Amino acid sequence: MEKTFDLIIIGGGPAGTAASIYAARKQLKTLLIVKEWGGQSIVSDDIQNWIGTPHISGANLADSLKKHVLEYKGEILEIKEGSLVTHVSGQDGNFSVTTEDGATLNGKTVLIATGSARRKLDIPGAQEFEHKGITYCASCDGPLFSGMDVVVVGGGNAGFESAAQLTAYCKSVTLLSRSEPRADEITVNKLLAKPNFKLIVGAIPKSIQGSQFVESITYTDNVSNSEVTLPVAGVFVEIGQIPATDFAKDIVKRTEIGNIVIDPRTQETSVKGVWSAGDCTDVLYHQNNIAAGDAVRALEDIYLHLHA
Repeated sequence: MEKTFDLIIIGGGPAGTAASIYAARKQLKTLLIVKEWGGQSIVSDDIQNWIGTPHISGANLADSLKKHVLEYKGEILEIKEGSLVTHVSGQDGNFSVTTEDGATLNGKTVLIATGSARRKLDIPGAQEFEHKGITYCASCDGPLFSGMDVVVVGGGNAGFESAAQLTAYCKSVTLLSRSEPRADEITVNKLLAKPNFKLIVGAIPKSIQGSQFVESITYTDNVSNSEVTLPVAGVFVEIGQIPATDFAKDIVKRTEIGNIVIDPRTQETSVKGVWSAGDCTDVLYHQNNIAAGDAVRALEDIYLHLHA
């Protein structure tokens, strides 16, 4: 007879690990499926906003999360490492999760916490200077550029929200937008009123220059049809995220870009018995602390669901 878990959790970032710890403490027979530990923050050299830890590297955060989960590994909590989930199917009380190594796991409930990846800037120098001046998280890395000139690439709400954070401690913040800003008008106007902020519309990033670290960015000005090189120490990229949810496209409702639609009160998806938490969902804000908290909320609801 095949084993059936009370809960299958997919993902080893802050959401997945927080969920597995709470599930184990609630004595739910749980399987945690992890491709890699830590989520997308693993690449950060210095995370300064993980609550309770003023400074921690992404690698150390991942190691800390893993160690915490392993404290509960045993009869109640099983862990399957090193394999991606390729498909989820079924209905409430009877779900099947398939992994890339051919395994099929059964669960009464499922929590999807697979996160997302930042859409990368695809221009010369972008890969070379990643984490050497190019960053994809203003709240994580912004304070490292205190008193410096920086650029934000991206004309949506995320770009303007990042720029707003950066104006608090950077010498100057220039936002490059390919077209008229897509951000909320009130957000744009508030930023335009700041003396250390500048908006450039019709700017297409072309290349990043530097020696050991970023020293400048070159962009094409579509208005004047000329190339401009701007001296900066940091380039903050906010051109969207790619949620890791393709494996769930046949079972849950997703947004146009792939974020899983959830009930913000409970984290439950459009399918009864399936919850989701973290950056793979359609919540407005994506942060490690938020992901962990949302996963805990999901676990509270999952526990009540299983014990109804």
